[in-house]
Amino acid sequence: MSDMSAGEGSAGQSSTVRLVFLGAAGVGKSALIRRFLHDRFEPKYTRTVEELHALEYDDTAGGKTRLEVLDTSGSYSFPAMRELCIRHSDAFALVYAVDDTASFEEVRRLRDEILELRGDKRAPITVVGSKADLSEAEGRVLLATDVMTTVEGEWDANFVEASARTGGNAVGVFRALLQQVNVPHPAARKRRDTLPRQAAKKRPPLRKHNSCTLS
Repeated sequence: MSDMSAGEGSAGQSSTVRLVFLGAAGVGKSALIRRFLHDRFEPKYTRTVEELHALEYDDTAGGKTRLEVLDTSGSYSFPAMRELCIRHSDAFALVYAVDDTASFEEVRRLRDEILELRGDKRAPITVVGSKADLSEAEGRVLLATDVMTTVEGEWDANFVEASARTGGNAVGVFRALLQQVNVPHPAARKRRDTLPRQAAKKRPPLRKHNSCTLS
């Protein structure tokens, strides 16, 4: 995916890294991306089809990094498209909502799918607990300590909680993802609005020997 191997950039060079956000519908994937890119929160839920956001920044290594963020639909209507994005992305944010136990089970299923397709037990995965501002009285059913035991202890993956509504740790989600692929962080925290472009919906042709059945 990258113009050079992740983490191998040097001063004056540029690289491209693609992050893909996966998770059940309504868990807050788009809201977290929007908070990071534009520093705003829209409480009204709008179903995402698939969007690719891109921005370029000066990194701490003295070069430039093009960051592509793929925001996917929770409905997974096009399994061939999902397989393609899993095979050709650099790092994965698997997002669940802290008030929805079923959404964490979807994260578990997605992790298994990624490992199967990539054939790599150490795939660059960050599990993200969305809606972290919620208390137990407000509906939280998944505690950070319990999820962390599974994610870090059993899966050997990164774990982050964040809130798009308050902005809490939204930057930390992207920092964790970039650290996993050894991509330098922005040299200065200068936010640039970017115009998302809708990713192509055309079903890609699959060679028979690469195809598989995805649930």
